[in-house]
Amino acid sequence: MAAMKKSRLSKFKQDRLIEHFVAGMTARCAASLVGVNFKTNAYFYHRLRELISLELAHQEKEVFGGEIEVVESYSGGKRKGKRDRGAAGKIPVFVLLKRGRKVYTKIIPDARSSTLMPIIERKITPDSIIYSDG
Repeated sequence: MAAMKKSRLSKFKQDRLIEHFVAGMTARCAASLVGVNFKTNAYFYHRLRELISLELAHQEKEVFGGEIEVVESYSGGKRKGKRDRGAAGKIPVFVLLKRGRKVYTKIIPDARSSTLMPIIERKITPDSIIYSDG
């Protein structure tokens, strides 16, 4: 991964902090493991989140074409009890997959066609082939 511009941290320390960020480690714990000040790492994590946000905003405008797979899935929640749509705490997620290339995901309030169709119309070109499970 390329080093973050305008940072006094060495590329080695940046790479270690990014690894801990991806692993979900707290800024305080990662700072002590890498050997940087907590406030430095908290600011570094903040800048990483800003970069991720900018990239996601850029991907929001991107349009898919060709062969596209669409699927809704449910994440989170407890495994015990009901499964699929009726499971407590599950979050519905809509996924568009350009075969062999890119993925677009969006958290949705429900899996109704009235919710999904505007996303499909906005993100997929009209001449595309769409593969779906329903």
